Order: sequence, then C-alpha cells, then structure tokens
Amino acid sequence: QVQLQESGGGSVQAGGSLRLSCTASRYTYRMGWFRQAPGKEREGVAVIYTGGVITYYSDSVKGRFTISRDDAKKSLYLQMNSLKPEDSAMYYCAAGRPGGGWSDALNYDDWGQGTQVTVSS
Repeated sequence: QVQLQESGGGSVQAGGSLRLSCTASRYTYRMGWFRQAPGKEREGVAVIYTGGVITYYSDSVKGRFTISRDDAKKSLYLQMNSLKPEDSAMYYCAAGRPGGGWSDALNYDDWGQGTQVTVSS
C-alpha cells in the first residue's frame, strides 16, 4: 500500500494558477491526478509514468495543466494555469498499477485524501 498526501489546493480567481503537490511513501510506476466535483464522477486529469517522460492529459486540461514527478523525492506535482471555474473540484493524487486505461480510477489502488481547488469567476 502507498500512502499519499496532497497539498497546495486553495481558492483562486479565474485565470489564476495553483500548484498541487503529492508526496508518496514509496516509488510507484504510474501516478495520476483525478478530480471530483459535487454530483459528478471522479475524472482523470493527468498521469505520468516512471521517468517522467510519458504523460497524458484529459482534453479539458490539455495545454493548461502540467504534471511532473520527482522520483528521488517520491513526489508528484500538478501545475495548473489559466484556471476556470469548471476546474473547481476536490483533487486527488493516485498511485496506479500497470495496465488498463490511465484515466480509469479502477486502475489505481491507492489514493490521497484530496485537496480542494475552488476557482471563482
């Protein structure tokens, strides 16, 4: 089991930026960011694989968000720029196993408690 802890959420106006961080208790193959707004399903935002070269993003954040990782520090980051009110949600860090679609939450075994992001118009 991997323990994950997110930080960096907060409130910001539309067009602003936030940087989320996640620390992990051990090295993981695939790490992702998900988000969930009230009344909506958990949505895959971005994923990054070992070495930090391969990344994928949801269409809704592509070009605005950047995922990165520092394996030496067992840390994951999400730089969020040009934020929109529709980006408001609880953001979760997740550690995934090999195989399966990257944006399917069922392919991730361990989750952080989440950090709230609120974007006002």
